[in-house]
Amino acid sequence: MSEFIDDDFSGEKSKSQVKRELHALQELGERLTTFKADVLAKLPLSDALQRALAEAPKHKANVARKRHIQYIGKLMREQDVEAIVALIDQLDSSTREYNERFHALERWRDRLIEGGDTALESFVADYPETDRQHLRGLIRHAQHEAAHNKPPAAARKVFKYIRDLDEAKRGLR
Repeated sequence: MSEFIDDDFSGEKSKSQVKRELHALQELGERLTTFKADVLAKLPLSDALQRALAEAPKHKANVARKRHIQYIGKLMREQDVEAIVALIDQLDSSTREYNERFHALERWRDRLIEGGDTALESFVADYPETDRQHLRGLIRHAQHEAAHNKPPAAARKVFKYIRDLDEAKRGLR
């Protein structure tokens, strides 16, 4: 008789656990409402969720906003939440991952400007889609600015170029 009784409930979630997960999805959805449209376009979101996020600023009243956030949370159930969180962590300037990536790119920029051809070859090994000639010109211009104590406009262009390459490599563009 005991062979027909299954006392193993480990696969089932408690009602409290389900509620916690749904609230977490609502919080993630509310966090998504703070991002600009160009950032949201980079995320793997359904069309319905994209529309709901675009409509979120229209809901000013507390009750309407709360109801809309619940709707966004419901739509979040159908999304690849892990992929969304991973991309947000790379795009959101308040996260550790974003800051680490940003600092790594700053170090690359400094190495490229100070290091010459060896640094450039090392960079191209990591980012083979680099336009060497274009990057070399940007670096040369940044070196000239640094030598003449001018504002670092070219250094910013170097950073922007390598950031764009990094985002393309990571699939963020």
